[in-house]
Amino acid sequence: MEVGKTKVISVIVENKPGVLHMIANLFRRRNFNIESITVGPSVEIDSARMTITVHGDEKTVDQVVKQLAKQIDVLKVAELEHDHLVMRELSLIKVAVKDAKERSDIINLVEVFRGRIVDVATDSLMVEITGTPDKIDAFLNLMHTFEILELARTGITALGRGIKSIRIDE
Repeated sequence: MEVGKTKVISVIVENKPGVLHMIANLFRRRNFNIESITVGPSVEIDSARMTITVHGDEKTVDQVVKQLAKQIDVLKVAELEHDHLVMRELSLIKVAVKDAKERSDIINLVEVFRGRIVDVATDSLMVEITGTPDKIDAFLNLMHTFEILELARTGITALGRGIKSIRIDE
């Protein structure tokens, strides 16, 4: 694997207060930046799934994965292979709209990217785009010709492809 590539780490943790802080602090202590982190309930009772994306070399990421696995509240951890995962991110973009032509141009771009208009006001539109980070980046590059008022991105969430899964009981 090439040096400096983005890595995706899936972590099943106990769903209790302080766990997110403990994980983030582990990265901070090692001077390792988290590019994206998403957390939500897991299929297993009283557990949560964290999807963490980091940028680093294989050796450093392996070390972080091993350190994560040693934490008492971590139930399972694995690096997801880029060729065998499905990843998505959601973005909400609020765009100023000056006139009918600009509104039409924005709506056309949203349709091309299979997005949705989720809020309409007289002077703005709010767009929802879901997809890979590259897809969202491409959409945002085109949207910069308009006035972006606000932008919110959820961060990456991902699962491995196929029947193999990262679960506590496996």
